[in-house]
Amino acid sequence: MIVDCAIYQDGRRMAGPADLSDALARARAEGDAFLWIGLHEPTEEEFEHVRTEFGLHPLAVEDALNAHQRPKLEVYDDSLFVVLKPVVYEPEGDTVSSGEVMLFLGDSFMVTVRHGEGSPLGSVRQRLEAEPGLLKQGPTAVLYAISDAVVDHYLDVATELQTDLEELEAQVFSPEGGRSRHTAMRIYNFKRQILEFRRATVPLGAPLGRLAGTGPFAAAVPFVAESAQPFFRDVSDHLTRVNESVEGLDRLVSDILSAHLAQMSVRQNDDMRKISAWAAMAAVPTMIAGVYGMNFDHMPELHWTWSYPAVIALMVGLEIVLYRTFKRRGWL
Repeated sequence: MIVDCAIYQDGRRMAGPADLSDALARARAEGDAFLWIGLHEPTEEEFEHVRTEFGLHPLAVEDALNAHQRPKLEVYDDSLFVVLKPVVYEPEGDTVSSGEVMLFLGDSFMVTVRHGEGSPLGSVRQRLEAEPGLLKQGPTAVLYAISDAVVDHYLDVATELQTDLEELEAQVFSPEGGRSRHTAMRIYNFKRQILEFRRATVPLGAPLGRLAGTGPFAAAVPFVAESAQPFFRDVSDHLTRVNESVEGLDRLVSDILSAHLAQMSVRQNDDMRKISAWAAMAAVPTMIAGVYGMNFDHMPELHWTWSYPAVIALMVGLEIVLYRTFKRRGWL
């Protein structure tokens, strides 16, 4: 469905015709105007009219309809196709979910397609409409503003993940928390959320580098003004900070998981030593009682009056010796 459709001239929203063809023709006739259409999870039938009017490439349209794309930038004859993945972090469940924003940028038009939640399109449009000086730069300004909003939110999510990871680390190394059977599951789940976050941030580096005019593909991108490259470099720098933070979080989670498993192994060894010590202490009186429990006629001290208390005293003495030995070695 079409969420919003407007013509912007000299950075200000204008009342335009309802028909897309007439609106695009008017925007191109004005010279300093462009048409911005926003759609939310359109069906194939709903998007067909937009594809026909703007001459969008079938492969890009297929990606926009099916979603589940990685961040990328593709150049076609009549348009530029960009995919961004905004993310949302829910601290209550320690879950990272991602949506998708597809942008078609061409001659005097911008088409944005949103899938899922967490999209900044509404707030970006409001901010741009409040800044005519920026919006007058045309579709390039829209592409920059959306990219900047998405990456800035990455920084917020990375900060929230860092805070929750510190809490998880404190729990793992606490005397009680490290013994929970659910701790390893929570650590692994946290690692999966970081992986989901990385799927949104890491692939975006190459497209932003290309828009910024850096890296191996530094040639100018069609439909994007070269004067905007410094702005995209700023966004690319922010993304680099995010990716460095994500790499650090991923390594720290792996270290915490390894440390937790090592703790569990040490505790199991301690438990096995205690069990072995108690088993050894139980074996001594059992052996003595077993020997004197045999039905033989000729056994030493069998008819001695003090045999029973002597054997009991021997058992107690050996138990005391074993207990003190194991206690001194830290087995008990």
